[in-house]
This record gives sequence, structure tokens and C-alpha cells, in this order.
Amino acid sequence: MASQKAPREFKVSIMLNESEMRALDRYCAQYNVGNRSRLIRETLMRTILKQMERDEPTLFD
Repeated sequence: MASQKAPREFKVSIMLNESEMRALDRYCAQYNVGNRSRLIRETLMRTILKQMERDEPTLFD
């Protein structure tokens, strides 16, 4: 059974300086990224979830 995707209801805007935008464009061109929004969203969420996992208390802390 395929899981349903949650609708995206919220919009977040970011501002980049010229060198950041050039780096993003260069990365997308080099790795054939067709959907920059997806790249940014997945990269952001991966970073957030990784940090939250590290911050989680463990049994032996």
C-alpha cells in the first residue's frame, strides 16, 4: 500500500547573496538537479533531523 504525501501548506522564503546563488546554480548544473526546491527542502530536513537525533537524550547519559 502506497503512503500518501502530506500536502505542503506552508511557504518559506530564503535570501541568498550572489556567491551563494552561484554555488547553488553550479551544484544544480553539475549534479543535474531539476528541482531546487526539493534539493533545499530535503537538505534542510536531513540536517534538522540529524541534529535532533544527536540532541536526543540516551539511556546512559
